[in-house]
Amino acid sequence: MAHSLRYEFDQKFNFPAQEVFKWCTDYEAGDLGLMGDEGKRSIEKISKDAIILNDAYYIGKKIVRRKKIVNLYPDTLSWVSTHLIGDRKYSQFLYRISAEGNSKSSLHFTGLQIEYDDRKNKSASSVSKRLQKNDSHAWQLLAKEMEKDMKVHAQK
Repeated sequence: MAHSLRYEFDQKFNFPAQEVFKWCTDYEAGDLGLMGDEGKRSIEKISKDAIILNDAYYIGKKIVRRKKIVNLYPDTLSWVSTHLIGDRKYSQFLYRISAEGNSKSSLHFTGLQIEYDDRKNKSASSVSKRLQKNDSHAWQLLAKEMEKDMKVHAQK
């Protein structure tokens, strides 16, 4: 029997909310590396507000595949990523950017991860904390990359 794990965190940015939303949802093949992961990504635009991400992560000699549909909601500066295949099948991740004044913003992340392996005998609380720590760390790396990108674009 599968079970659900919920977790959330916030990430601050030193840029306006609209710019952050645009940067975060401008998917590219090299995005996995920006989050500290090894792998390959292909991107398929279904419509202006729907994207399919096909990811292959390299974990040692093993390849883990994940396919997600990302639905964009530009009017609310939010998006939803739903896993279609892979070890996180049917898990859903919600992202919302909020303005904090004219030049700063924050991301509020809410995760609902479906776990299928009951044999691990780990408490839901400890697994949720690990997921929160790992995903939060990935967003800290993304925030640093955003800082670099935005500075380069500002100098042009």
